[in-house]
Amino acid sequence: MTIAIRREQAGDADAVRQVNERAFGTPAEANLVDALRGTDGSLSLVAIVDDRLVGHIMFTPVTVDDAAGPRVAALAPLSVVPERQRTGIGTHLVRAGLAACRDAGYAAIVVVGHPEYYPRFGFTPAHAVGLRCEFAVPPDAFMVISLLPGTPPCPSGMVRYRPEFTAAVDG
Repeated sequence: MTIAIRREQAGDADAVRQVNERAFGTPAEANLVDALRGTDGSLSLVAIVDDRLVGHIMFTPVTVDDAAGPRVAALAPLSVVPERQRTGIGTHLVRAGLAACRDAGYAAIVVVGHPEYYPRFGFTPAHAVGLRCEFAVPPDAFMVISLLPGTPPCPSGMVRYRPEFTAAVDG
């Protein structure tokens, strides 16, 4: 199986929506992606297998205590259609996304996700470096990775997501 990863293009929106709806079983993440699409600093990648869009990953800027500092982004969501899950597509999307974020000048990435999955990419518990999530999530599910090896990922404090996330969580 050949997996091609590329930036989301204008004609991909419907397919990206379908991937997110199928992967999560609800329209919530697809609605979030639609709301975030094209926002300043966002990065959206897709996975193509056999000329079909089968996966998606998105990164958007966050702030740490509303302070100036290194650029930090949140990974959310990561989705792969059910019949292609556990085939390496998510891994390819995460690795390509981290590289693209590094190239875009981000110093660190945070994620709320499965603590069994994300450490394989270098994510560690965010609370260990003094980061807190503005949403009520289990401490081991909120993780961070530094994209600049040998440096702390970012200043400690409360990580604040774009308002679209708050609307999605509250909605």
